Amino acid sequence: MNNKIKRATGLLIIEVVNSNANGNPDFDAEPRQRPNGIGEISAVSFKRKLRDLLEDHNSPFFQTLPEKFRENPDHYCILESRGRDRQTIKKEMSETGNLVSFDQKEFLNSTFVKKYWDARIFGNTFLEGGANKGFIKTGVVQVGMGISLSPVNIIRHTNTSKAGVQEGKNSGLAPMAHRVVEHGVYCIPFYVNPNYADKSGCTADDIELLKLLIPYAYDLNRSAIRTDVRIRHAWYIEHKNILGSCPEYLLIEALTPERIGDQEEPSKSWKDYADKTGLPEELAEKVESCVDLVNL
Repeated sequence: MNNKIKRATGLLIIEVVNSNANGNPDFDAEPRQRPNGIGEISAVSFKRKLRDLLEDHNSPFFQTLPEKFRENPDHYCILESRGRDRQTIKKEMSETGNLVSFDQKEFLNSTFVKKYWDARIFGNTFLEGGANKGFIKTGVVQVGMGISLSPVNIIRHTNTSKAGVQEGKNSGLAPMAHRVVEHGVYCIPFYVNPNYADKSGCTADDIELLKLLIPYAYDLNRSAIRTDVRIRHAWYIEHKNILGSCPEYLLIEALTPERIGDQEEPSKSWKDYADKTGLPEELAEKVESCVDLVNL
């Protein structure tokens, strides 16, 4: 079932323009930023975009997917969804609802594995107290932290409204309600490791669906403070063997844009970077393929 999944290395090049790609809930949704000014996009945030995009099976996007996905919507549900019923999920993991004992073969045939795409591909940490840790699975796909190539400048605005923003006021201000990154280019690496497929139940179709979702992660998930987040490139590199035919850090370094000018100053536009359009020949020869999912 899983032998068609190939080891792969991915790199997303994301440009953020007057938008908040990932707010920090610990700091009033301020764009994530390190003390040195470097911006961040968390892996959780990016995976949330993919989950939200797939969760609505009646959406125009889902209806454009290949027939094999549209005909089996119950096979592509989302575990990490709001308002989920934990007792129901326990019974989906095991027919008896008893998670004290674990059987791998039974687990792979469970409703849980057949139903939840994100659990098969990203793994899961869904576990009740006292349950067997065998139910916890490491995902075939691991997404890294997104890091900006230069420090980012955060712009803060106070929103005005004729409608009241506080109880008892007919009009007023919403202090610091609009916080956005003026401009930034972020790199998010991700990795496909087939070694975990037999544990989580991930299939080649699951990986194919991931590749279809990625280019639309931000375009079809816009919001008032996330109006202009562009995936400039979504590099997907397949290796020649399951162990990896080229060090992954070399592939990522080769496809990362280079900052032009002062790297310590925030960028103003995409023109402040030297773009990469593919792997150099000496690396391209070491891998099976290198494609940009955005341009497929």
